[in-house]
Amino acid sequence: MPSYSSPSPSLVSVIIFLTIFTSYLNPAESDARTDSFIYGGCSQAKYSPNSVYESNINSLLTSLVNSATYSTYNNFTIMGSSSADTAYGLYQCRGDLSMPDCTNCVARAVSQIGTLCSNAYGGALELQGCFVKYDNTKFLGVEDKTVVLKKCGPATGYDTDALGSRDALLAGLGSGGGPYRVGGSGKIQGMAQCTGDLSMSVCQDCLGSAIQELKSNCGTAISGDMFLAKCYVRYSAGGVDDQYRGGGSSSSSGGSGHSSSDDAEKALAITVGLLAGVAVLIVFAAFLRKAFGGKGK
Repeated sequence: MPSYSSPSPSLVSVIIFLTIFTSYLNPAESDARTDSFIYGGCSQAKYSPNSVYESNINSLLTSLVNSATYSTYNNFTIMGSSSADTAYGLYQCRGDLSMPDCTNCVARAVSQIGTLCSNAYGGALELQGCFVKYDNTKFLGVEDKTVVLKKCGPATGYDTDALGSRDALLAGLGSGGGPYRVGGSGKIQGMAQCTGDLSMSVCQDCLGSAIQELKSNCGTAISGDMFLAKCYVRYSAGGVDDQYRGGGSSSSSGGSGHSSSDDAEKALAITVGLLAGVAVLIVFAAFLRKAFGGKGK
């Protein structure tokens, strides 16, 4: 990949700010909750503020957000003067997301990972709708089957029909083509996905390992998540989207039913969205005046 010149940090902030707040103007996109948190992690090694690597990370993250406006997957390499200053990164949207949802999800992920992994050489963040990862160690195209998150729902006891449906679903997900797969068997539904930098043979191997880990860890559970570093498999008796709507809550949290305050929350969200829209226009107008005001003098 060619190297890129680094934009100013303020430009990065403006791009992310505009993209994120645009989503608040559409309650349907917000209700999809594609931006709810699943897991995140950062390297222990830190880079120095105002360093070459920080400049390259700014350029990388900007490239990820820009690319997500037209593609659901991409990777970038920003070359540095040394290997330690070279930044590698990728983003991956869930295979069923529309481009506007993908754009919003990646923008939110970039914003959150910048806070979560401040000054860290490497970071990874999985939201419901997308995944973002960067590092100064090359990882693109490399298989990584490290378990980063496993979660199982309540056990149902030994139910031959339910277990048969689950195993049939997982077998279908493990043998299907393409990096993104969905399926169902009986009342069990699920999805699986690999990152786009993996070849199909490596993707198959990664998903096979995730399925084995899922069966081993979740037993007779009615739902389960198994996230490896480069792929994941999820299933649920209630449908994956319904079971996990609202993000990665712990197994001790309550059910996913709507409370009586939902309408009030939606109304508040719409109000906040409208105010945010006004704020965007004000900021953008100020930006234009600053950028072009000198020409009128």
